[in-house]
Amino acid sequence: MSFKNLGAAALIGALSLTISASVGIAEDAAKPVTGGTLIYLEQQAHTNLYPPAGGFYPNGGVLNQITDKLTYQNPKTLEIEPWIAQSWTVNENATEYTFRLRAGVTFSDGSPLDANAVAKNYDTFGLGNKALKQPVSEVINNYDHSEVIDPLTIKFYFKRPSPGFLQGTSVIGSGLVSLATLALPFEQLGDATKIIGSGPFVVESETLGKELSLKARQDYNWGPPKFKHQGRAYLDGIKFVITGEDSVRIGALLSGQADFIRQVQAYDEEQVESQGYKIYAPPTRGVNNSVVFRPDNPLVADLRVRRALLHGTNTQEIVSTLFSVNYPQAKSIIASTAQGYVDLSSKLAYDPAEAAKLLDDAGWKAGANGVRAKDGQPLILTAYESPPQPQNKATLQLVAQQWAKLGVTLNVLAGDAGSKTVDDLDPDKTPVSPAMVGRADPDVIKSQYYPKNRDVLRQKGGLSDKVKSFADGRLNGLLEQLSSEPDPAKRLTIAGEVQNYVIDQAYAIPIFEEPQAFAGAPYVQGVAFEAVGRPSFYSIWLAEH
Repeated sequence: MSFKNLGAAALIGALSLTISASVGIAEDAAKPVTGGTLIYLEQQAHTNLYPPAGGFYPNGGVLNQITDKLTYQNPKTLEIEPWIAQSWTVNENATEYTFRLRAGVTFSDGSPLDANAVAKNYDTFGLGNKALKQPVSEVINNYDHSEVIDPLTIKFYFKRPSPGFLQGTSVIGSGLVSLATLALPFEQLGDATKIIGSGPFVVESETLGKELSLKARQDYNWGPPKFKHQGRAYLDGIKFVITGEDSVRIGALLSGQADFIRQVQAYDEEQVESQGYKIYAPPTRGVNNSVVFRPDNPLVADLRVRRALLHGTNTQEIVSTLFSVNYPQAKSIIASTAQGYVDLSSKLAYDPAEAAKLLDDAGWKAGANGVRAKDGQPLILTAYESPPQPQNKATLQLVAQQWAKLGVTLNVLAGDAGSKTVDDLDPDKTPVSPAMVGRADPDVIKSQYYPKNRDVLRQKGGLSDKVKSFADGRLNGLLEQLSSEPDPAKRLTIAGEVQNYVIDQAYAIPIFEEPQAFAGAPYVQGVAFEAVGRPSFYSIWLAEH
């Protein structure tokens, strides 16, 4: 019995099968072979596939197979290399970028991927489309307009320096789609069959929320030039099956019912590897998995309270209890593999005595029930778990245990609660929140904290209309400088200033550097990931087994 012959509805029943792995295939088996369908189990269904929404990993896992980008970021060197753009020039202050495109590239509907199509993509990503409710991409800053020089030459203009733009052309949120796709309203782009890209796979069919089938595009011949593999994908197809239960995904893999799976929990790694299967944990190189505060909530408006909770959080205990070596303890708000990283370990020290003193100084006194209170109000905070983040519920529950020792209550609510989306925008209801974002460029910090981007602190003028007063002009000014400084060395200095400032203000408690954790059968060869951990199935092939 095999998932290759099963529908999604039969998935759970099939996994009552006895687990027995077929192992022993050489990891570097000789010559790639063409053919076969990869059965890929994904923890969560994709949401909207408008490319700038590709930051959600299930979305990116789909978009990375069906769209191409102007450029390719080498995941080892982080250098930007040619792809659909064969060359480019950037002016001295990074306000003008000119790209020369490869000839002969087409979208899967036959329309040309030419300068006109690229212009329409970036005008949409850089400016948004209010009529179609398509939002601005968080990776494009200071965009003004495009100019088509000739059918294969496109020039972009920016209102201010935009030094992160070149790297931004390589990310999943900049996947190129056809004019027909861009003409659709945002709400229709959750249907994968409507996403027309130029990638090595095309969407064959979809049962929304359950299964997605991709097939190889036979005439594909424009992968990144530096790739050893050129031409069509080795696989004939990929079958995504949404499988929420961790144990079901692991069981399917080890019983031979699936070939590759995403979101392997740290506690399952030993079981997978002991049976000859491989764990892949590519880094996300961005803002670390953290707990962030919403200072518009009066309970955490006092810097002393936030600092107390920072020093009252034992991140080493969290990492050693819940995770593996693939999840390094955070030493700053961004990963040690990120550009501009500064080691701030000394500012993140676990110090429960200092934490208790800070709470005392802030006027929060321990009550008879052990919970601190001030002016009759108990120090009780709330956070919603984030299911996409590994073991987030367990992480928040362990944080809650640590804070309870200080006399602070943290209530952890289910991440799938119907009120979550609305409550998370309201600092009064959700003063604490988990957060992370991956991108291999310093602009990732702006993506996380700037009010016009992800706005994790919930600042005035940001995503929430519930915020009454909180805004940090110093932080926002630094973030604007970060995204507009053309000098690379100065830009990294600003990145360091932002990291120090966020920790000095105790806006965030970084916990661990988050990888994307996958597991694959030993016969799955040629596994690759882009620079922040999304899988690329273009070069994968299946050895005999």
